[in-house]
Amino acid sequence: MTARSAKPAPSRPRRPSTARTPRTGRAPGGPRGLRTRLQRAWDRPLTAYYLILGGSLLITVLGLVMVYSASQIKALQSGLAPTYFFRKQLLAAVLGGGLLLAASRMTVRLHRTLAYPLLAVSVFLMCLVQIPGIGVAVNGNQNWINLGGPFQMQPSEFGKLALVLWGADLLARKQDKRLLVQWKHLLVPLIPVAFLLLGLIMLGGDMGTAIILTAILFGLLWLAGAPTRLFVGVLGSATLIGALLIKTSANRMSRLACIGATDPGPGDQCWQAVHGIYALASGGFFGSGLGASMEKWGELPEPHTDFIFAITGEELGLAGTLSVLALFAALGYAGIRVAGRTEDPFVRYAAGGVTTWITAQAVINIGAVLGLLPIAGVPLPLFSYGGSALLPTMFAIGLLIAFARDEPAARAALSARSARKPVSGRKPAGVRWKTMRRRVKKRPSGER
Repeated sequence: MTARSAKPAPSRPRRPSTARTPRTGRAPGGPRGLRTRLQRAWDRPLTAYYLILGGSLLITVLGLVMVYSASQIKALQSGLAPTYFFRKQLLAAVLGGGLLLAASRMTVRLHRTLAYPLLAVSVFLMCLVQIPGIGVAVNGNQNWINLGGPFQMQPSEFGKLALVLWGADLLARKQDKRLLVQWKHLLVPLIPVAFLLLGLIMLGGDMGTAIILTAILFGLLWLAGAPTRLFVGVLGSATLIGALLIKTSANRMSRLACIGATDPGPGDQCWQAVHGIYALASGGFFGSGLGASMEKWGELPEPHTDFIFAITGEELGLAGTLSVLALFAALGYAGIRVAGRTEDPFVRYAAGGVTTWITAQAVINIGAVLGLLPIAGVPLPLFSYGGSALLPTMFAIGLLIAFARDEPAARAALSARSARKPVSGRKPAGVRWKTMRRRVKKRPSGER
């Protein structure tokens, strides 16, 4: 009997490996793979560009919808067409879109060239506000200029943009000359010019805009590397001056007393703050429906301007308000990313100043609606009704878009995309998509 030849045991089929293979470059599956793919998408050179462009456009479009919904009753009560405020806001959005496109196509040198003329024009217009017959008072604050007919302009809104551009250019030139290590060069003339703007604003009684300008000033000083003891001194002085201004004004004291109020109080001094909370509370998770707000029927003052976030919460619910917060968070992150990944000092200061401006204004507006901060009378950026606020803000967004496009890796990605053939889906050789984290050599930025 012959022994059978031994057959090799059948091998078990191998399980597909979840590790990334160098041949395909694909990420592993499952939650880990999803996290890897999200990280790769987040690190792409054009992420900040898309976040700024998409986030700002979504906020503006949603703001137009909410302005139309929140302002209809206010317009009818004033004897106007129900689309009156919406048509004005739409016109401002179209003009602002043109400014955004122009700013996004300008070079850094041209932006720096506009800094001083814009500051001079802003100061001149803010002085005109105080001349009787030219300046117009709105809600007790004389910070407006009548342009004829239904159109008015608030020069202090353009003062924010002027402080950002001029302050960024000033600090960038001093950094190039290595002068920022000295306190006198860090503070002069930045602090005196900022105080000039603040003084002109406070002459009209607009403390909300003054707070935003102060936040921009602190943001520029922080980016310039000001020491902590300097911040403590400047912040202490600003707090003392602010407390004095609040103490000497009965209107500001009443606004401070309405923080966290749940009852209108004596003389209905907290009426607006309380009804803002009522609007948010009645919205629930998904809201009462677009156009179905009850508070805009004369109960909540300024439903389409300072308290449009409350109407958004009532009509779109928690889902709508969280969406707005997420868009502002994405916009803020993208601005910080642009400021942190550049070697150009002007771009860093300007991007940081714009991000501080928009973020601080959004926090102050939403905090007032939620009852966490006093009502400062500042609009929600890109969202509330008001052309004077929308135009400079959209120009500032164009600044961020221009800076995001000007990053070396972003320029390479855009060039490769324009040169790529439609048939080929492969990227050109030699282009690295993950070059955002690489520091580049300092380049001239149009120093004056």
